[in-house]
Amino acid sequence: MSDGKKPALIALDDVLASLLAQMTPLTGTDTVATVEARGRVLAADLVSPVDVPPEDNSAMDGYALRFADLAAPLPVTQRVPAGSVPVPLPPGEAARIFTGAQLPPGADTVVMQEHAELVDGRLRVTQPARAGQHVRRRGEDVRTGSVVLPAGTRLDAVSLGLAATAGAAQLTVARRPRVALFSTGDELVMPGQPLPPGAIYNSNRFTLRALLEGLGCEVVDLGIVPDRLDATRAALRDAASRADVIVTSGGVSVGEEDHLKPAVQAEGRLDLWSVAIKPGKPFAYGKVRRPGASAEPGGEGEAHFIGLPGNPVSSLVTFLVLVRPVLLKLQGATQLAPRGYRVAAGFDWPKPDKRREFMRVRLDEAGGLALFGNQSSGVLTSAFWADGLLDNPAGQAFAKGDSVRFIPFAELLA
Repeated sequence: MSDGKKPALIALDDVLASLLAQMTPLTGTDTVATVEARGRVLAADLVSPVDVPPEDNSAMDGYALRFADLAAPLPVTQRVPAGSVPVPLPPGEAARIFTGAQLPPGADTVVMQEHAELVDGRLRVTQPARAGQHVRRRGEDVRTGSVVLPAGTRLDAVSLGLAATAGAAQLTVARRPRVALFSTGDELVMPGQPLPPGAIYNSNRFTLRALLEGLGCEVVDLGIVPDRLDATRAALRDAASRADVIVTSGGVSVGEEDHLKPAVQAEGRLDLWSVAIKPGKPFAYGKVRRPGASAEPGGEGEAHFIGLPGNPVSSLVTFLVLVRPVLLKLQGATQLAPRGYRVAAGFDWPKPDKRREFMRVRLDEAGGLALFGNQSSGVLTSAFWADGLLDNPAGQAFAKGDSVRFIPFAELLA
């Protein structure tokens, strides 16, 4: 790319494919307590050493018996609470049993207590029953030796519960990517400081840091870098020496005060610049040389550089659709793309952009999508209001009621 020329816009799918092709999962793993592993990516298959449940047990409070004995009044000869070990149940007898308790050997059916009564100390069943009802069979959830969670699983509340069910106190997970984060712009001021004329508060630092931490990254926060070429180059060198990935916001447009492009070219290389999406066109990717063979975390080599736009919604959208899958791949995750759903548009869109558009929308009571009135890339309230993004192909007009692709923030921000 030569200076002074307007960069050619590259299709989003092509950009994403190019980025992912350059991402090799990081080496090294951590062993962490299962209770502290939320958001991490499993680095090795978790194989269960036990059956779940370990024995046949009752799914109800009630009475355990042999189905063949159902017609006769049965004496209740034992009581089986959860956690106890029952004795074998002889033919012609029943056992009082509670939810989760191990089924007595010999019993094959549980009658819930609402469908039974005791008359003169004997159990009578008051509702029709079927053989094997209300019994959880040994291993019906998990079998010994089965893969409970495959490598590449990003651990959430449910998967952590499943790991604990299989008795895993610790998990082997991919190491956290180290990501250096900084913003550029002399107009930026941190919240809590006086706001002089011409200045704005730096929201991107907070949004991006939260997104990075939510993806399991270790963040090296370098703050705000002055709009000078020498300061930008120095920040890139510092970032490359301390991180796997450098993420910046601002300074990737074509203005005279946008120094990131020449700085990256001086400290490494710039591979792409500008993607055909709205919002978020000024997106950059390249590599920055590490300044020494012993530099952490990777010694000799390069750090990935990702430059995001300065406008807050542009920064958010490009992070979600391009940076998020990159960071997940670095951790060895197998599910990189968010799930999208076909939903009816609740509005007309007769004049689409030539670029792929990501509109801030909300699900309405009728199950359609409502559009936030101001889709400007500087209006962060649109993202706060929205339930997700409408992903509209370049040049695609649609009318109210047409099926469109909706990506919930629940997928993108998880």
